[in-house]
Amino acid sequence: MKQLDVVTFGEAMAMFMANHPGSLHEVSEFTRELAGAETNVAIGLARLGFGSGWASKVGNDAFGKFIINRLKNENVNIDHVLLDNKYPTGFQLKSMALTGDPEVQYFRKGSAASHLNEDDFNEEYFLEAKHLHMTGIPLAISEDARGFAKHALTFMKKNNRKVSLDPNLRPTLWASQEEMVREINEVACKADYVLPGLAEGEILTGFKNPSDIASFYLEKGVELVVIKLGPAGAFYKSATEEGTVLGFPVENVVDTVGAGDGFAVGVISGLLEGISIHDAVVRGNAIGSLAVQSPGDNDGYPTKEQLEKYIEKHSQGVK
Repeated sequence: MKQLDVVTFGEAMAMFMANHPGSLHEVSEFTRELAGAETNVAIGLARLGFGSGWASKVGNDAFGKFIINRLKNENVNIDHVLLDNKYPTGFQLKSMALTGDPEVQYFRKGSAASHLNEDDFNEEYFLEAKHLHMTGIPLAISEDARGFAKHALTFMKKNNRKVSLDPNLRPTLWASQEEMVREINEVACKADYVLPGLAEGEILTGFKNPSDIASFYLEKGVELVVIKLGPAGAFYKSATEEGTVLGFPVENVVDTVGAGDGFAVGVISGLLEGISIHDAVVRGNAIGSLAVQSPGDNDGYPTKEQLEKYIEKHSQGVK
């Protein structure tokens, strides 16, 4: 197995993207693709040349086999992907949006991934990685998956691995907002790097100002907070530095899904390489802007060479 730089875990789904605009119930033609915040990150890092692995369960069905084959083709390590003969792989339908966010309908309840539990955790596999990337989605989909997530976090921190968290809030998956905030913050305050969107940060901390949101986590021991500001770019703050990195102008936004995951790819890759926080955030903004210019969740993610050329051509610097 290629040395893993980053490991992540979560739920992947088959995604059927509408081939033409309109309400989902009116669309007759779809293109099958892969969906999943964590698989997006694994794919993005693999395209940049990192050893990335994804751990999960998929059903022993056509969708599960599709996910496995797709990740293999993207050079993502799947040695910790388990086949489940009892529970199915989830799927989703996504509309083609001409403006704004697309309509998405999920068919995921009781999926194989939601039955991933602490007993499935493979210590040797996770120890192969230098870094763990998490999102808040496994915390929401089931008690089993939440147990796996918390165990993974505790284990990796105990073994001196860095951990990043993208809250990736999914309010409809939680019993209440109070539970969501409590559970996400419990994990976020144990992570090294926290990467919320501005609206997510306000929900989780009660603060509107990016600096105050960042301070909420820094005061609890988090090393770095990077807050996505949409087209305006991103704000970052650590114990010793802070700044705002402007976004990359995009003339034609095709699909916003996957932009936040692409942002995480850029930031994580930069931190792994030891470049400055500012330059890592530039990478995040760059990949996020590339992501919104293509229809699939990760179609726009670049190779290392493509990323360097894009940044050189479009970089905006610090405000």
